[in-house]
Amino acid sequence: MTNLPYSTQWIEQEDVEAVVEALRSGWLTQGPAIEKFEGDLAERFDSRCAVAVSSGTAALHLACLALGLKSGQRLVTSSLTFAASANCAVYCGASPGFADVDPRTGNMTPETLRGALQQQSADIVVPVHFAGRPPDVEGLARVAGRAFIIEDACHAAGAEVKDSNGWSKVGSCTHSAATVFSFHPVKPMTTGEGGAILTQDRDLARRLRSLRAHGVTHDSERQGEIGGWFYEIRDLGYNYRITDLQAALGISQLRRLDEGISRRRRFASRYVEKLKHFAFLKLPAEEESVRSAWHLFPVRITHRRIGRREVYDALRRQGIGVQVHYIPVHLHPFYQERFGFHEGQFPEAEAFYREELSLPLFAQMKEADVDRVVMALEEVLDA
Repeated sequence: MTNLPYSTQWIEQEDVEAVVEALRSGWLTQGPAIEKFEGDLAERFDSRCAVAVSSGTAALHLACLALGLKSGQRLVTSSLTFAASANCAVYCGASPGFADVDPRTGNMTPETLRGALQQQSADIVVPVHFAGRPPDVEGLARVAGRAFIIEDACHAAGAEVKDSNGWSKVGSCTHSAATVFSFHPVKPMTTGEGGAILTQDRDLARRLRSLRAHGVTHDSERQGEIGGWFYEIRDLGYNYRITDLQAALGISQLRRLDEGISRRRRFASRYVEKLKHFAFLKLPAEEESVRSAWHLFPVRITHRRIGRREVYDALRRQGIGVQVHYIPVHLHPFYQERFGFHEGQFPEAEAFYREELSLPLFAQMKEADVDRVVMALEEVLDA
């Protein structure tokens, strides 16, 4: 039986040709394709600056570093996320904290953030755009006060949100210091591995570019005195650079982002139409103020006798690659042993995890694939 993955990359001949052209250009690492990719990203997402890096995790780490996060400070993110959203705090020597989630969306809310800040303030807040659906970043910014907001939009390239300023693109940083994207193969666009930080702050972008390349800067008055080769390392940076090959692929992929998001939305709508009458499913929340990028289609299994594990195993046996997103970060041994988190602290995130199942959703799907998943799911739940 044909295997249907929960997601996969979308590669066309034009992507192959773009990478081959980069291979033949003479530039493999830090060449002109990166600057063009960054310019294209900034233009597409209505941001002044984009800084491309080696992964979404690197983007989160560098954004925290560039905003000054350090030992003795605290970062708060959602517990229902991949660990990178919290690991970025630990990389900087800071303490991680968590907010619970809205059971309808899986996102942090102003109310859950307020609860997370009652005992201790935060220096940075990282709201996660779970499954590609933006949270209320405007409301979160009001609650966060003086804390910097870094949007973890690794799921949400192509999403849009309507707030008091009207419609805006995720990545325009309307209410945040920075927005982070991931270009992993299962995301709406890919560079193989890769990520980017978008910001309206040019000074922040300069710090990010230095930190991604070992902290090196050529902007020194001493260069004229000593020679054109001179550089200085003013901060401890990292080798988080992206390559020209990846950037070339990213430029090509970005041209098809809107088409890919349109396809994802069409398949998500078909899922909703086919599944809305199922008695034992909770479907993703839909609101008129949000246009999701639909990185995932997460449902919650609420059957009294058939649990999520049984549904997962049954669909996998049929070649349908369902997945689970995510084990809450505070339940992982590292976070429990090092920081004292424990089960029961974030009940909505834990309940969401116990029931969540991500159904296959990607740009190259066909309507018949959606129907196949729906039929298989119905058979399991009816059994």
